[in-house]
Amino acid sequence: MTTHDQTLATEVLAAGERAQTLSDRIRCVGRRIVTWADTCADYYAAAAMYEQLSRLSDAELARRGLSRASLASDVRTACDRDPAPVTASKARARS
Repeated sequence: MTTHDQTLATEVLAAGERAQTLSDRIRCVGRRIVTWADTCADYYAAAAMYEQLSRLSDAELARRGLSRASLASDVRTACDRDPAPVTASKARARS
């Protein structure tokens, strides 16, 4: 769905349904900005971690339970703020 569809809806409100107020729209935009900033922070942290880990030798990566082939994916997963449980590989990537 595009932003145009969300903000400029042309459908008539059903009886009893209240129109979105300006403060509701501002609050919604604020939540989207916070989500965007959190995502940027996650990806920045992942890039910094990847840069540090990519300098390690294959032996050192293996000692940490990581492989060069899946390093980028492992780091991105470790830096994701998703409330999924932390696995052993995530914990090793964070250290």
